[in-house]
Amino acid sequence: MTALKKLDPWAPPLVLMAVIFFFSAQPNLSSGLGWIDHLGRKVVHASEYALLCFLWWRALRTVMDRTDALLPAWIIATLYAVTDEFHQTFVAGRHGTWVDVMIDSLGAGVFVLLTLRAQRQRVVL
Repeated sequence: MTALKKLDPWAPPLVLMAVIFFFSAQPNLSSGLGWIDHLGRKVVHASEYALLCFLWWRALRTVMDRTDALLPAWIIATLYAVTDEFHQTFVAGRHGTWVDVMIDSLGAGVFVLLTLRAQRQRVVL
């Protein structure tokens, strides 16, 4: 049980990264809804990378200050976005774009900004 407790904060971001990798390996994720599908996938991308950033922040804050953990969490999420897009260049029917990297990075960045804002409000109160 002790080993599971030590893995607890580190396993979720790794599992999410594996899920992202799995879906990136699919040749076609289109629902056929045109621009709604396109916009929806961008929102999902930003959200999943905000979640990834949160999970890395949650893990990293076990070994560093919670505010200091935000930057490495964002960097890890952004670098994974780069590798995800690179991975998609090898999948038939998919392509990697820097626009998607920026959307993913923005999603992670929104998490960082909201967390910093919440921390500042706690200090003021």
